[in-house]
Amino acid sequence: MISDLLLALALACIQGLTEFLPVSSSAHLLFPSLLFGAKDFGLVFDIAVHAGTLAAVVFYFKDDILKLLEAWMPWTRNRNEGDFLLGLNLIIATMPIVFVGLIFSDLISARLHSIGSIAWANLIFAGLLLIAFKISSQNKNILGLTLSMALFIGCLQALAVFPGASRSGMAITGALFVGLNLKDSSKFAFLLSIPTILGAMILMVAKEAYVVSLDDLMILLTGFIGSGVIAFFTIKVFLEFVERIGMTPFVIYRILLGVVLLLVW
Repeated sequence: MISDLLLALALACIQGLTEFLPVSSSAHLLFPSLLFGAKDFGLVFDIAVHAGTLAAVVFYFKDDILKLLEAWMPWTRNRNEGDFLLGLNLIIATMPIVFVGLIFSDLISARLHSIGSIAWANLIFAGLLLIAFKISSQNKNILGLTLSMALFIGCLQALAVFPGASRSGMAITGALFVGLNLKDSSKFAFLLSIPTILGAMILMVAKEAYVVSLDDLMILLTGFIGSGVIAFFTIKVFLEFVERIGMTPFVIYRILLGVVLLLVW
């Protein structure tokens, strides 16, 4: 039981650290079982750690979310058009991954992934992120997004159904391609994670009915709390330093990771 709790805490930390960085959380969560044969806690644990990261991003952006909700309330007077348009862009950008998730939900749940496929996804999408970062004009802010730009970002985010692609990484890549500055690219990707993670959780819950024992509950709480705390500080640090550090360190990490995995494979 102690070893299970430690494993749950380790996986929670991995989820919290990687969910919002452009490095693929799903790929990292597969590593313990793929590389070391560690126990897989299954879909219910995935729900718990995703709930933790969802709680973290909602808490961090609570003021922005309240503004978005107020702008979309039918009884709101003097509606803030910028917040209303941002909310609409988030809805449009969420649609592609919802569509893809529904179509390929059985394949995603089956976890039919190999170390090789994760490695190649890291290499390919790291290269795409580097290209976007290098050629992006970065002359637009988050309020300058159009509906077509939001849809493009959403289509790239939908590629994150492949482990190794990184949901956050693909959203940031799309935002950079349409000219959004790096900080607002990251912010939009984080805000976009809210409906995306919520939708994924709903889909996962709908897949199975759960009977949770007391031991399971301790593991799930560890996953939820651990991923939430780590995710909150990851968001905070990343947004504070993203303009200074850029995307190059993450690209280098993913390339090295991909190469190492290919050598192991």
